[in-house]
Formats: sequence, structure tokens, C-alpha cells
Amino acid sequence: MYYAAIGLIALLVLVIENYDILFNKIKNIDKVKEWKSYKLFLIAVIVYYITDILWGILESQKLYVALYIDTVLYFIAMGSGLLLWSRFTVNYLGENKRSKILNIFSYIFFAFVIIISIINLFTPILFSLTQECEYRALWGRFVILIAQILLLSSISIYTFVSIINSYGQIRKRYRTIGLFGIIMSIFLIVQIFFPLLPIFSMAYMMGTCLLHTFVINDEKEEYKRELEEAFLRETKHFADLKRAKDLAYTDALTGAKSKVAYNELEDIIDIQIRQNTVKDFKIAIFDVNNLKVINDLYGHKNGDKYIIDSFNIIKNCFNNSKIYRIGGDEFMAFLIDDDYNKSEDLERGFIDEMKKPKSKFDPIIALGIAKYELTDNSFNDVFRRADKLMYDNKTELKRA
Repeated sequence: MYYAAIGLIALLVLVIENYDILFNKIKNIDKVKEWKSYKLFLIAVIVYYITDILWGILESQKLYVALYIDTVLYFIAMGSGLLLWSRFTVNYLGENKRSKILNIFSYIFFAFVIIISIINLFTPILFSLTQECEYRALWGRFVILIAQILLLSSISIYTFVSIINSYGQIRKRYRTIGLFGIIMSIFLIVQIFFPLLPIFSMAYMMGTCLLHTFVINDEKEEYKRELEEAFLRETKHFADLKRAKDLAYTDALTGAKSKVAYNELEDIIDIQIRQNTVKDFKIAIFDVNNLKVINDLYGHKNGDKYIIDSFNIIKNCFNNSKIYRIGGDEFMAFLIDDDYNKSEDLERGFIDEMKKPKSKFDPIIALGIAKYELTDNSFNDVFRRADKLMYDNKTELKRA
């Protein structure tokens, strides 16, 4: 039973350390070839641990048939572990001609284990059991263990050679993968001389702990850093896009919404009108009088100030509405909700503001307001009516 305890401890350590890999807690793990092959390798190690644990229990209970079957499965699990370790190493380091040869030899080794296990059913060459369940190692076992040592050593040598072209954290990971094979080979040599001790289980436990600490955790940290960097890049990109959109949607001179924003609003309202989902709205069109005179007589700097002052007057009167600059001397306010309901009061207040005594630099602004009617087929239908009313008001202001 002490024999089984080692395997049980090793199994618990492996499952706890690699829980996220084994139970797909890492996103898209099965889509990455090297991590899919590592997961399969861990499963092969778990199967090996289970056969080793059962061997200790069955041997202590002297259950001959079950012990014989478990011993066969033990060797097959050992062979599959080496095969899947080779596949993981090749996938992790990258495939080439030499790595393909290693994979071929690993498949040959696994096939050899299967064949020799079948032959052992008829002619004991791998192991034998007495009726008292006494285990005896035969020459086939030595061949399998020596072949396994040679393959593990070859995989480690291949890994160490790959270190030459690596750097930084990758070099450390490659070194750990190579060291895993060396540890397994050393423990296998000891296992040859002590067949009744769970040496190989201890080797797997030590090796997988090394892999978890210096390869898997390192990969996770790098993945986390890459995610953080990607998030920062996306955040910066989003901020840049927002700044670019703000610049495109904001008039540089006045701070009003730009013609680009106006065109987008027009498209949205047209869609809502076609879908019969549009809310009640009114359009207020403003035209700044005498801008050309200010520009010609006092310069464009004063003309710009004249436009800014005009926008501030409009904004103060229609402070709950979005104001758009739609031309050099034209603005539009989009009235909904409270401003829609108070539009007549707002219009009177604005007209009263225009009737106050003015200096030559005080803006004079014409206004026309029209509301959306059910007979309107587009935003432009409302706009045209507001624009006509604005020009009527402009004529009145000029006469005054």
C-alpha cells in the first residue's frame, strides 16, 4: 500500500497544479497545437499514475488476473507518455526534419510496447507473475526501459541544441524541457535495478512540477502581459479614434457640432422617418447677418470672433439642444423633448435678444423654426420649411 501512496500523491499534485489546463479553464487551449499536445501528455501521465496506484493495491491484495492486466496497461501507459511527450516537445520547439525523425521513433517505440505486451500474453518476455503475485522482470522490460532512456535523451539533446537559436525566457523554457528528459532518463536507470519501487512515478512528479513552474507559469505570465499590452493598445486606439471622431464631429472655431455630425443626424432621422420610429422634433435654422461686411472691413480675425459670439448667443438661448454649424455663417439647432415643448418661448426670447440695441460688432442673427409633420418624407422637408422662415426673418431684420 505504501507503493500506491506515492502514485496517489503524485496524481493529486499533478491535477492540482494543472487544473486549469486539464479542465479547459484557459481560453482556447485546445486550439493551440502545443498546449493541446501538452494536455494529452498530462492525461497520459494521469493514466500512468492510475495504473501504478492500482498496481500497489492489487499486488498487496494478491489479485492475480487484475494485477496482470494492470501491469500490461502500466507498460502501455508508459509508452504513450513518451510518445505524447515527444509530440509536445516537437510542437513546442517547432517542426523540422530532425523533429519528425524523433516523432517517428516515438511512434515505433509505442508500437513496439504494444506488440511486446501482446506477445507477453502467450510467451512471457516482458514480465511474469507467479500465482502468489510475485512480479518478475524479464528481458523485454529491460529493452523497453533502455529504448525509453535513449529516446528521452535524444529528445533532450534536440531541445538543448534548439537553445542555441533561442534567447531570454524562451531559452529558460527550452532548458527546462530538456532537463525533464534528463531527469526521466536518470530515474529510469534507477528503475531498471529497482523494479518494485515507484521510481518512475517520482520522476514524473518531479518533472511535471519543473515544467509547471518554469514553462507553464512562465507562459501564463507572458500571455497575461500580452493581454495587458493588447488591452493598453486597444484602449489607446479607442482613445485615438474618439479624439479623431471628436475632431471630425466638432467645429474647430466655435465648438459647435460639425457638418459631419449634421450629415449623420440627417441620415439617422431619415431612417427613423422611413421606419416610423421618429420622435417629435423641430429644426431651428440660424443665419448670421453682416459676416461678409465684418470680414471685408475689419478682417477675418474679427469675422471669426463675430461667428463665435453668434454661436454663444444661440447656445445660451437653446442651451438644451444640440447646435450644428452647417455653413460659414449658418447654424442649426435640433429641438427635442423640453426645447421642443418650449420652442415658442425660446423663439420669442431669441427674437427679443435680436431687437435689443446693437453695436457694429454685436451679431445679428436670422431665425426660422419648423416642426416635423407626419406628411414629411425626410429630414430635408422640415429643413426647407425652417430655411424659408429663416430667410423671411432675415429680410425683416435687414429692413429694420
